[in-house]
Amino acid sequence: MSSTRFVPIGSFRTIDAFQAHLKEHDITIPCDRELLAGAESALGRSLQSGRFQIVNRFAIQPMEGWDGTPDGHPSELTFRRWHNFGRSGAKLIWGGEAVAVRHDGRANPNQLLINESTRAGLARLRKTLLDAGGPGLVIGLQLTHSGRYSRPNSKDRAEPRVLYRHPILDLRLGLPPDYPLLTDGEIREIIEDFHRAARIAYEIGFDFVDIKHCHGYLGHEFLSAHTRDGDYGGHFENRTRFLREVVEGIRTRVPKLDIGVRLSAFDSIPFGQSGSPEAFDKLLPYLWGFGVDPGNPLEPDLTEPARFLLLLRDLGIRMVNITAGSPYYNPHIQRPALFPPSDGYRPPEDPLIGVARQMRATHTLKKLFPEMLFVGTAYTYLQEFLPYVAQAAVAQGWVDCAGVGRLVLSYPEMPRDVLEGRALDRKHFCRTFSDCTTGPRKGLPSGCYPLDEHYKNSDAGRHLREVKHSLRN
Repeated sequence: MSSTRFVPIGSFRTIDAFQAHLKEHDITIPCDRELLAGAESALGRSLQSGRFQIVNRFAIQPMEGWDGTPDGHPSELTFRRWHNFGRSGAKLIWGGEAVAVRHDGRANPNQLLINESTRAGLARLRKTLLDAGGPGLVIGLQLTHSGRYSRPNSKDRAEPRVLYRHPILDLRLGLPPDYPLLTDGEIREIIEDFHRAARIAYEIGFDFVDIKHCHGYLGHEFLSAHTRDGDYGGHFENRTRFLREVVEGIRTRVPKLDIGVRLSAFDSIPFGQSGSPEAFDKLLPYLWGFGVDPGNPLEPDLTEPARFLLLLRDLGIRMVNITAGSPYYNPHIQRPALFPPSDGYRPPEDPLIGVARQMRATHTLKKLFPEMLFVGTAYTYLQEFLPYVAQAAVAQGWVDCAGVGRLVLSYPEMPRDVLEGRALDRKHFCRTFSDCTTGPRKGLPSGCYPLDEHYKNSDAGRHLREVKHSLRN
């Protein structure tokens, strides 16, 4: 483990101290000195995107709880989380959480499924949001297949569905050289499952579906399938065929349903437990990434991501949610945090650098496609300074909506408090202890175990504390 230490955000008591730290370390992100309320703040201004009038600039990111039933229905914990999404005050609910379009694409045996048998439960989830959030909500549902990271039947048994041989990730998963790849025919069956899922989502009343293309899951893996043969690999047109065929089928079956895409706009080489990148000198040019420089895969290259957004625009998709990397092999890229989960590594850089990296990428792409709605990611690490940065980022045109993820688990009322000019509850800001990830890694539901009394005092919370104690010793 790296011994590097960085200054915790919580140690800064004033916005001036935080801004001085940014300046001292040459971290360039927008940041206002004063928070405004209501329509005086950029965060309180409405935004028109196609047929949607989005009342404010906070968005709730998809937050999976690992707490559905074995047959894919929501549980009481799921309803509690979605209720909190609604009462947050944010008016754009981007996806709710990742919902698998078929059983073999579940990331864990408790991931939600969308099919005829789960229709009623998903409809209740949406109603829970509406009841808690009041008028003006725009609600999406994130549709996914977990691909390489599928564990549909047991939390302890991976059942990967992969598109190509990966020289690093295959070894991590223990895949033999002859491990079967998804065939083009199997891919077409999965595409049909996306079509069926979208029809159900529309009939339930969701405003849009998110075709997930991020974090190493199947949609994202298509984009890096440079070495795959057949219709779905190789050149850019083939690597985006999955997206096009999913979208075309949805438009045919449910033409009134809107579509968004959450995209890992750049990636990096997988990192090891030491907090260092895996050796890649013998893997150049690097052909297993999307949005990376093939000559140096530690560096982003937004050439193809910009081309991907052009394709989205041509397909009539106007909403995009920008993220990066993967929680499985480079979590410091994907969700900057000071404390790693149980299977992670100490951050190899100040997490603020990771925040700035994602914000810059979003800003670069937003400038290229100003007519599209952009939701930004990686804000949670900013903690009590999140609203100061989000307000400035929206006002300066870096992004349209600030996405709130992990923070909504510990402090769901934060967007409402900001918009209504209330004092912020400093004690409930997420400090990125990563228990919301360590829990699922140990077979427990995801939640804020340090700050949410419901999880802290639960049997799962007690078990997690015992697990962490044993790991420390």
